[in-house]
Amino acid sequence: MGEPRLESGVHGHETYTYDYDRTLLPGPDSGAGMWRYQRLLPRPDVPTRYPLPVGGTPLRPVRELRQRLGLPGLWLKDETVGPSASNKDRATALVIDQGLRVGVGVVSTASTGNAALSTAIGGAAAGMAVVIFVPADCAPAKVELMTAMGAYVFRVREGYRAAFELSRRAAAHFHWLDRCTGLNPLTIEAKKTASFEVWEQLGDRTPDVVMLPVGDGVTLIGAAKGFRELVACGALERVPRVVAVQARDCAPLAAQWHGVQAPARWPGTVADGIEVPEPMLGDWAIDEVRHSGGDFVTVSDAKILDAVELLADAAQIATEPAGAAAVAGLRRACAAGLVAPDETVVAWVTGANLPAAPVEVDRPGAVFTISAGLDAVAAALAGTSVRVT
Repeated sequence: MGEPRLESGVHGHETYTYDYDRTLLPGPDSGAGMWRYQRLLPRPDVPTRYPLPVGGTPLRPVRELRQRLGLPGLWLKDETVGPSASNKDRATALVIDQGLRVGVGVVSTASTGNAALSTAIGGAAAGMAVVIFVPADCAPAKVELMTAMGAYVFRVREGYRAAFELSRRAAAHFHWLDRCTGLNPLTIEAKKTASFEVWEQLGDRTPDVVMLPVGDGVTLIGAAKGFRELVACGALERVPRVVAVQARDCAPLAAQWHGVQAPARWPGTVADGIEVPEPMLGDWAIDEVRHSGGDFVTVSDAKILDAVELLADAAQIATEPAGAAAVAGLRRACAAGLVAPDETVVAWVTGANLPAAPVEVDRPGAVFTISAGLDAVAAALAGTSVRVT
């Protein structure tokens, strides 16, 4: 069995490839959770030192939801059961797993909220210092949880894109572990494991359609890559159609897909977890949808909030708005003929609001509001345990 190869792939982004065959698939003794797919992950064949459980999330057949939506073959991939109640935990775990092996003591990321919260929780559990860059308008409740987990949080006045770029520059300059979604190829490798689980949970079958929310595009790319690798290994004959769901008031990829002129500034959405006006991996995400024979749909904030209530009432799953976006898109997809009533459909439920910090820390972190610049980062962290030299 050959080693994983890091190559320049689609649109110049680095991606891992493997010598695909059935020997890479898990067996009866492969363990549980995300690490069950060890042979399709770019890490040595040794036990992980990451201390939190990750992966192995349920695929729920919710009878009442099936009846209400007229989809008897509907399943929910419930990613709300992880440490941060989000699918971001998969990427956090694989990145920090690498950092623990090579001895890096600081992990950083940029996020609209969910990936940052997951990094704060994972870093605290692993004993790593955490530095997070968020747009200045990031939800205060999420920032409060990050600092409760000991993270140093930088609210960047210039917005998400500037926060992302500053995070990348800071990680390179200060030699931190960079967990930034998508541009660290480990994040996609981790997220593909949800598709591996769906394959096993459906009895080694592929669904006809998967419904996925889209912000930066990493969740979609990871899910699509997982199914493509199952085909390459000989486990499946085809990939499912990917229907990508964006909030109508922040839908740059759907606009590009449908050839619609995007506004100069998107109004913004209640689904802040997928509110990304300038997706880093947008062209790649669009290519994955096209390759699968899928499509894009958009949904209003009102429909997203309706889906939050529907999941709570019919499925007893508490979600945040972005976590319910795929379910919100189901009726739109059905009306457009993208999903047939007799098909097997899997909708990703990607996250929920976390009411309290799940890991105890010795001391809280701090919040700094800055204009994007390395000098401001270094000045704020001077005198802390975080290395800035």
